[in-house]
Amino acid sequence: MDGTGLDHSRWPPAGQVLAAVSIMPALVLAGWLPAGLVLLLLGAFRPLPVLLLGGGLAVAVCAYGVRLTRAREAPEATFWQVTAVAVIAAASGLFNGLLHSQQLLVRRDPGTYAQYAAWLARKGSLPIPYDTAAFGGADPALRFNSVGFYDHGGAVVPQFMPGAPMLYAPGDWLGGVHGLLVMPAVLGALAVLTVAGVVARLAGARWAPLGALLFAVALPILYTSRTTLSEIPSLILLFGGIALLLDARARPRAAALAGLVFGLALLVRIDGLRDVLPVLAYAGLLIAMRRAGGRAAVYAPMGPWLLGGLVAGAGLGFAAALVLARPYLSYLSGSVVPLLYICAAVLVLTAAGALLGPRIIAWFASRRVPRLASRVPALAAGLVVLVALGFAARPWLQTVHREAVTPEDRLNAGFIEAVQQVNGLPRDASRLYYENSLYWVIWYLGVPAVVLATFAAALLVRRMARGREFAWVLPLAVIGWTTVTTLWLPAITPDHPFASRRLVPVVIPGLVVLAVWGARWTAGRIPHAPAGYGPRARAAMSVTVGALLVVPAAITSIGTAFTPMEQGEVAQVERLCAALPRDAAVLIVERVTTDRFPQVVRGMCGVPTASVRVEEGDVAPRADVERLIGRVRAAGRSPVLLAAERRQLAPYGTAEEVVNLRTRQDERSLVSPPDGTWSLNAVVWMTTP
Repeated sequence: MDGTGLDHSRWPPAGQVLAAVSIMPALVLAGWLPAGLVLLLLGAFRPLPVLLLGGGLAVAVCAYGVRLTRAREAPEATFWQVTAVAVIAAASGLFNGLLHSQQLLVRRDPGTYAQYAAWLARKGSLPIPYDTAAFGGADPALRFNSVGFYDHGGAVVPQFMPGAPMLYAPGDWLGGVHGLLVMPAVLGALAVLTVAGVVARLAGARWAPLGALLFAVALPILYTSRTTLSEIPSLILLFGGIALLLDARARPRAAALAGLVFGLALLVRIDGLRDVLPVLAYAGLLIAMRRAGGRAAVYAPMGPWLLGGLVAGAGLGFAAALVLARPYLSYLSGSVVPLLYICAAVLVLTAAGALLGPRIIAWFASRRVPRLASRVPALAAGLVVLVALGFAARPWLQTVHREAVTPEDRLNAGFIEAVQQVNGLPRDASRLYYENSLYWVIWYLGVPAVVLATFAAALLVRRMARGREFAWVLPLAVIGWTTVTTLWLPAITPDHPFASRRLVPVVIPGLVVLAVWGARWTAGRIPHAPAGYGPRARAAMSVTVGALLVVPAAITSIGTAFTPMEQGEVAQVERLCAALPRDAAVLIVERVTTDRFPQVVRGMCGVPTASVRVEEGDVAPRADVERLIGRVRAAGRSPVLLAAERRQLAPYGTAEEVVNLRTRQDERSLVSPPDGTWSLNAVVWMTTP
C-alpha cells in the first residue's frame, strides 16, 4: 500500500509496464498493416475481414512480442513515472483530437490522404474505377485524374503508399468522417508512448516524462497529429523498431520483429527506404561480429533475425508500391533508384564483412596502430560538432535553388513565388530555403535542445569509438543518418508548418531522445555533497534543464496550438452530397473545382465523377460539355455540372450554390516559424441541365 490506498505489489513492476506499452503501438501496426495489405490486394478491405484478420493478427503479434521481450531487464521505473508518461500521451491525444483538422478538399497532401482513406473505408479496393459507362463510354474530353490522384492503366490511382490510409480507414467505420479525421490524434498519442519508451531505455525511466512532454509540445508533432499525413505512423514504426531491438539482446528472435517493424516503414512512406538503410548496415555489422568476436559479440546473434525481418517488411512495402502506387514510384524514381543502388552496395559490403571481417580486424591488430586508434574517439566527436556547425553556417555559405524543369517543378515554383509575395520577401521562384533547415529545427525545439542533442551525439560517438555504449549504435546511426540527409535535402515545398512534417519521422524524436540523454548527463555532473546538498542540487538542475528544453518549444507552438484548421469542410461536403441526385453523373467544367473536388464527389458522395478538359482559359469548351450532357442522359443518368462561379454554368441552366466554405488554413511561412493562420474560401455552384 502507499498513500493512494492502492496495492501496487499485485501489479507488474512499473518498468515492465512502461517497456510493454511503449512497444505495443509498433507491434499492433506490425500485425495490422500486412493483413490489411493482403486484403486490399484481394479487393476485400472491408470492416469484417479486416477486423478478423487484421485485428486478430495485431493482437497475436502484440502478445507474442511483449512476451518475447519480457525476459530482458526492464528499465527501472516508478509508478508515478509511468503514470506521468501515460497522462502526457492521453492529454496529447485528447487535445489534438478536440482540435483536429478537417482537410477534406484535395489542395495538398492531407486532403489526398483523407480521400484515399475514405475510399478504402467505403469501397475496400484499388484502383479507383473510371465508371465511364455513366458518361456514355470513353470520350477524349473526359479526364478522371486530379490533384493527388493519377490516371494510370485505365483507372485512378492515389498518389501515396497505402499504409497510413489503411490505419485511418477504421476511424470512418467507427465514427464516420469525423472518426477518420480523429485517427491522427490517436496515433499521435501512441507516438508519445513510443518515444517515451525509447527515452526510458536509453536515458532512464526518470527522464521519460520529460521526453514525452518535449516531444508532444513540438509544433510539427501537433501539426501531424491533427492532420491525415503519413509521418506519425512512420515514426511509430521506426522508433518502435529501435525499442524492440533494444529489448532483443536477451531474446535474439525478437530482432526479427524489430526488423519487420523497420521494414514496414516503406509501406507507410517510400522515403522510409532511406530511414532504414542504417538498419541494413547494422544487421551486416552484427553478422560480421559473429565471426569476429569481441566485447559486443553478445549482440551478434540478432543479426540474421534482424536482416530477415527487415527484408520481409521492406518486401511488403515494395510489393505495395509496385502494385498499388506505381505512378508514384515512377515519379520518385530519381530518388528511389539511387537508394536501391545504395542498398545493394550495403548488402555486398555486409556479405564481404561477414567473410572478411575477422581477417581485417586481425590485420589491423597485427600492425599495432595504437596512436591512430587513440585519436579516433576525439576525431569522431569533433566531426559531429563540425557537421552541426556546418549546418548552422550554411545560410551564409549557400543559397539553395532549383531550376523548374518538370510541370510539377513549375507549379511549385509559381506557388513559392506567390508565398514570397504574401510574406513580403524578394520574389525568386527558384529559391528553396533548404539552407535554413537547421534553423527549422531550432524554431520547433529551441537552441538548448539542439545544443544538448549535438553535445550528446558527440559524447556518445566518442564513447562508441572506445568500444562502449554499443546499445546506442543503431539508434544513433538512424538518428544521425536521417537527420543529416533530411537537413541537407528536405525535398519538400519549404512553407511552414507544411514543411515541418519532414522533421517528424526521425529528426524531432531523435533529437528529443538525444537532448534528454544530454540533460541526464548534465544533471548527473552535480557532485555529491555533505548534508544532502547534492541530491537537492541535482533535482534543481533536472528541473532547470527540463524547463530549458520544454519552454522554447512550447513558445513556438502556442501561436497555433489552440486553433483548429479548415473547420466546416465536413459540413460543406455533406451539403454538396445531399444536393446531388441519386442517379447523378457529375461533370466538372472549370479548373479550380477540377483540382479540389473530383475525388471528394466520387469517394464521399458515391457518384461517378469526371472533369471536362480545359485547354484554354478557365472553362471547358461548350461543345464538349453539351455533347457529354447528351451522352450522360443517353446512359440513363442525370447530368450534373459543377463549377467555381455561377457565370461558368450560365449557358447550361440555373445554378445553385452547394458549397460556401469560409474557414482558416495553415499559415505558409518561409523564413520564420508559423504563428498564425490564413483565410481559406471555397465556393461550388451546381446546375442540372
